[in-house]
Amino acid sequence: MADGVVLVGLVDDQRLVRAGFAMVLASQPDIEVLWEAADGAEAVEKAQTKAVDVILMDIQMPVMNGIEAMKSLRENPARIVALTTFDSHNYVIGALEQGASGFLLKDTEPEALIDAVRTVAEGESVISPKATSTLLKHMRLVEPAGESHRIPTNLIDPLTPREEEILVLMAKGLSNTEIAEVLFISMPTVKTHVGKVLAKTASRDRVQAVLFAFRHGLVTQAELLAESS
Repeated sequence: MADGVVLVGLVDDQRLVRAGFAMVLASQPDIEVLWEAADGAEAVEKAQTKAVDVILMDIQMPVMNGIEAMKSLRENPARIVALTTFDSHNYVIGALEQGASGFLLKDTEPEALIDAVRTVAEGESVISPKATSTLLKHMRLVEPAGESHRIPTNLIDPLTPREEEILVLMAKGLSNTEIAEVLFISMPTVKTHVGKVLAKTASRDRVQAVLFAFRHGLVTQAELLAESS
């Protein structure tokens, strides 16, 4: 971040979508949209010549789609958030495999968009409960019947009850700040627990941790839907 300002790149083939996102982000003094691109190829070129902190990347685009662009930008330090309507689960899974730092639906509320950009710029990942539920449904992950909220026993270093609690809240889409408020603990304590959760579950980021939580029955699809309603 330059002088505390988050630099953003917007990538979407729909001009009105880009204009709307740009208007929302430009309303904040600590966020600047440095460039816009209409397809993945243009995004790769601009990202290599004009460094940004965060790239909001549409998945389905002409010329070069978002997945291919993410693949080309794997060595770029910018953190990428996939923009999607979940029309194709293959695209969503592909974005996850290419290291997307999270997912935002295109109808995301302005406040949530702003918070997401700031969160990702600070090195965290973002994924809404609604997006998580839809992603998991498309991936056809089956919930273990009658075994929700159980601590996995096959970890080399098992999760503590507090770490399990943190993981469940992460899976429900809560930010570090929200977790601190819910559990009445400090932000440094939350960050320490989150770091341990990621390490113990071999998750590179919060998105991977959400998948881990779902696979092991720590949180159910029904709970995620309830959180997003």
